[in-house]
Amino acid sequence: MGKADLHIHTSFSDGMADVPDVLDYVESQTELDIIGIVDHDDVRGALAARERWAKGSYRFELVTGIEVTAIEGHLLALYVDEPVESLRPLKRVVEDVHQQGGLCVVPHPLSWLTRSLSGRTIERFARSLDGIEVACCSPAARVSNGPAAALNRRLALAELGGSDAHFLQAIGSAYTEFEGCTAADLRQAMTTRATRAVYGPSVAWRRIGVRQMARQTWRGICATPRAMGLGPTARSFVRRIFHSR
Repeated sequence: MGKADLHIHTSFSDGMADVPDVLDYVESQTELDIIGIVDHDDVRGALAARERWAKGSYRFELVTGIEVTAIEGHLLALYVDEPVESLRPLKRVVEDVHQQGGLCVVPHPLSWLTRSLSGRTIERFARSLDGIEVACCSPAARVSNGPAAALNRRLALAELGGSDAHFLQAIGSAYTEFEGCTAADLRQAMTTRATRAVYGPSVAWRRIGVRQMARQTWRGICATPRAMGLGPTARSFVRRIFHSR
């Protein structure tokens, strides 16, 4: 069975590791067959990773993507390599991702600790969604993994595990299991709802340290405004959200 962690961030948004460090860590410290680079509202990290990956001799495959901020919450756009405009209604974001030939996955669903899609929104768009994370090891998702899994027992979307890694040590802490080992195999498994969410090794948050976690939190606040050219702080981002409603 193949293993894929499709929810990894780099320093192009609010991740704490550069692209080369992420690729080298996955190669030497994990057993993952596929990774997905999905920086917040910015495809450049994924494209930089693909370029470096193509020049190397890595044993794993790479899926390019973006974690897009829709008005209703975050959405993973996978198998895309073009920008997807943020801060728009979810319906339009999903349409744009599918027009690129990409897949739409709900990250950290139902979590009230970060911008997540609500249960009502997920149910309303279920026919347009391709997958949902039911095992996510970010602190924001731990409170909602159980309810997300319960919701998906009714919706029957492809279930995914994703680390939502912002630190190297978190990569692979949750992953998706599927038949095969290639990105094409994974896509086929997602479209036929033949995936399984799995928890990997737990993250030793104490080893990461409070200071590093605080730095990452600040990077997270600034990531989307910076990617969209809205300024270095969240103030203009919040103003844009309310003007978009």
